[in-house]
Amino acid sequence: MFPLYSDRPLSRFPFVTLLLIIANTVVFVVQMTGEGSVTRSVMLYGMIPYDIFHPGWADVPGRIPTSLTVISSMFSHGGFLHLAANMLYLWVFGRNVEDDFGRVRFLLFYLSAGILASLAFAAAFPSGTIPLVGASGAIAGVLGVYFLRFPFSRIYCLVILFIFIRIIPLPAFIMLGFWFVVQLSASMTSVATSADSAGHGGVAWITHVAGFVVGIVWTILEMRRRYYARKRDSW
Repeated sequence: MFPLYSDRPLSRFPFVTLLLIIANTVVFVVQMTGEGSVTRSVMLYGMIPYDIFHPGWADVPGRIPTSLTVISSMFSHGGFLHLAANMLYLWVFGRNVEDDFGRVRFLLFYLSAGILASLAFAAAFPSGTIPLVGASGAIAGVLGVYFLRFPFSRIYCLVILFIFIRIIPLPAFIMLGFWFVVQLSASMTSVATSADSAGHGGVAWITHVAGFVVGIVWTILEMRRRYYARKRDSW
């Protein structure tokens, strides 16, 4: 199931969302054309859980400081499909969240969600030695916001089941609720088996769960802030 677009209108052009997509794409092109291509760039810019707790452990020539990898890893991807899937989700859902939060707050939230999701993965798999890359933690945060703020917006999804191919509109809370249940189930399995899923070339499920939860919490705090701001202005 692939989200294609939503029926929720915008009040302004999503400049930050577009710039984030461009930034991720440019970084990937650099990865593809640089020395050693994607494999080397992942080692240089990916977040390695074990290195977070033992700074300097990843002694790779040209690797950026450990503290910066929680940010650089958000803009690096392991392949074209990885990039394309993340950017599709960011475009479909990020535009409305940016519209709702405002550009500066949206950018701050996006980066914070990505950092916190990466640190959650490091905490879950502290001995992991394979770099974590991808914007999915930050994007999962965006999905968490969308889930609370626009639950009844319709998301038009491409559904492919063997010869059955349809574009089906689904309420956001159903589509994103199903997405979260899948991520949560997979992350519980990976933790229960002590398997570093990203370390074995799989999906960092727990990063998605953590990002989504960050989005939920951030939205609650944002709505609380707006409530007291309106109440203060009415005095």
